[in-house]
Amino acid sequence: MTPVRLTSRKNPALQRVRRLLTSRREREAAGLYAGEGTKLLSEALRWAQLDTVVLADGVEAALPEDVAVYRVPEEVLASLSTQEAPQGAVFLCRTPERGPFVPRPGMLLLDGVQDPGNLGTILRTADAFSVPVALLEGCADPFGPKTVRASMGAVFRSPPVLTRWEEALAACRAAGVPLAVTALGVDAADVRRAPVRDLAVVIGSEGRGVRREILENADRTLAIPMGPACESLNAAVAAAIVAWEMIR
Repeated sequence: MTPVRLTSRKNPALQRVRRLLTSRREREAAGLYAGEGTKLLSEALRWAQLDTVVLADGVEAALPEDVAVYRVPEEVLASLSTQEAPQGAVFLCRTPERGPFVPRPGMLLLDGVQDPGNLGTILRTADAFSVPVALLEGCADPFGPKTVRASMGAVFRSPPVLTRWEEALAACRAAGVPLAVTALGVDAADVRRAPVRDLAVVIGSEGRGVRREILENADRTLAIPMGPACESLNAAVAAAIVAWEMIR
């Protein structure tokens, strides 16, 4: 599609892009999500369904004919971007259709991981190890711009499944997939010696850990060995350790 030149920040098309960058409700209603930067755009071209691309002057990209393309001055792109140093492009992708939750041995379930950077890092790590991820209640938006950026394109290649705890519990029970949680406790098994690849493992939120109702229904508790002065690990680090043990 021939790029359309836009110079006003108040243009309706650009205002729509701005709303989708800043509002989860707008993204869910439109079935679209936003990304930023030419590197992520190149990943989206390979793995996602592009809808709209806004390019700063001087930035070139080979785009499909069915994609709406807008060319804008750098200062207009900066007014759209959520980054302090915009990287030449803002784009919209179609949100993947929500599929059913299918439990699998050797998968991660995230419970209330609210930090977009942590969530994106977990998705990136899980994608690298081919470990499937499902999001339970209270997680950050997997299609928010900060999560998309932190995932480095993993959300395009391996979008997570969204589910609720009750649904996940029933599905795991029906499929015979044992559920484990990462938590401290006297009965916790060392993650290095547990059959992690046979389990669906729940990683808790940054502040509260795994919810009590999940702890009470888990088949196993796993512990990541730490020094005596350390109380907990970052959620993304814990997920990376568990994912590595799943493929080791």
